[in-house]
Amino acid sequence: MADDLLTPQEAQRYSRHLVLPEIGKQGQAKLKASSVLVVGAGGLGSPVLTYLAAAGVGHLGIVDFDNVDYSNLQRQTIHGTADVGQPKVVSAAQSIANINPNVNVTQYPVALTRDNAMSIAEGYDVLIDGTDNFATRYLVNDVCVLLKKPNCYGSIFRFEGQASVFGHEGGPCYRCLYPTPPAPGLVPNCAEGGVLGVLPSIIGTIQATEAIKILLGIGQTLSGRLLLYDAMDVSFREMKVRRSPDCPICGDHPSIDRLIDYPAWCGADTSEPAAGEPQSAWDISPQEAQKRMQSDPTIRLLDVRQPDEYDICHLDGQLVPLGELADRLDQLNPEDSYIVHCKLGKRSAKAVELLRNHGFQNVLNLRGGIAAWSEQIDPNIPKY
Repeated sequence: MADDLLTPQEAQRYSRHLVLPEIGKQGQAKLKASSVLVVGAGGLGSPVLTYLAAAGVGHLGIVDFDNVDYSNLQRQTIHGTADVGQPKVVSAAQSIANINPNVNVTQYPVALTRDNAMSIAEGYDVLIDGTDNFATRYLVNDVCVLLKKPNCYGSIFRFEGQASVFGHEGGPCYRCLYPTPPAPGLVPNCAEGGVLGVLPSIIGTIQATEAIKILLGIGQTLSGRLLLYDAMDVSFREMKVRRSPDCPICGDHPSIDRLIDYPAWCGADTSEPAAGEPQSAWDISPQEAQKRMQSDPTIRLLDVRQPDEYDICHLDGQLVPLGELADRLDQLNPEDSYIVHCKLGKRSAKAVELLRNHGFQNVLNLRGGIAAWSEQIDPNIPKY
């Protein structure tokens, strides 16, 4: 039967799979008949989609609402310079067609939410979590548990990554490992903390490997194990993860039987605010900030980014990283007027709140941060 399902051209394409006893023609035909939904076409999604397409998984779904940006190209290798400005799902689908035109791709150029997640995911055999925020990670987890589908999980930050398989054959889910999300702002995202460009390729390839093994029913998966990778010393460690009988969704007495409001539960939005959307109660736009500084030279700029970010680009002002701000308040004058900024406006919003709680009344948050200043005021300031 497998001979009928693989064309001569496909047999040649997948010949290195066909000679593997664990795969062979039957296994390759099984991959051809399989489907995988990849949530996120970014750093992790790039190697996942590339290798699943090359492996011959017959149907790939891609969920991503974002467009390709220059800052993506350092690690999101499924996209190229010519794709900047294009929707990531479109760019990824074009790359997949070039890699393997036999793969059927369904594009979902939307944010995954509790309103659309179940209908999008229900037709796929395996889900792969290539997201970069906690709200969507919990959403993907809960969708997988409720639909009884495996979740090939991965995450990356700076020089470290982790991978596992959740919700597979009675194994633990993501909530068993992380019952509650961290406090908002406690864990910076890759845009703020950075990520080694090759790191997502390593973790994403592991996710793709796990998906292929699950589809074929071969090998031992990472279910019940969390794989930890540190690029700085090239070390892999494993941590056992056990299913929690008290887990609210996969435990013995689950209390969650439907999807919830994940951004609200995590206490944060899944993305940066749109242009012009408030980030704090004391926002000021780049245009308003420029006018104020031109009319009042006593206004001071306070930069709460990290020193390495400051070295990339900066405005004229004082650098006090957010993590040090509470201990360095004596270096600031409560009587002075400050416009506080970071890269995108989130950290500076926290800094403004901290300063106002300590008696600084004349402090404002530069909405959109130095990135917005570069876009709207001074394009000579590099974006990163």
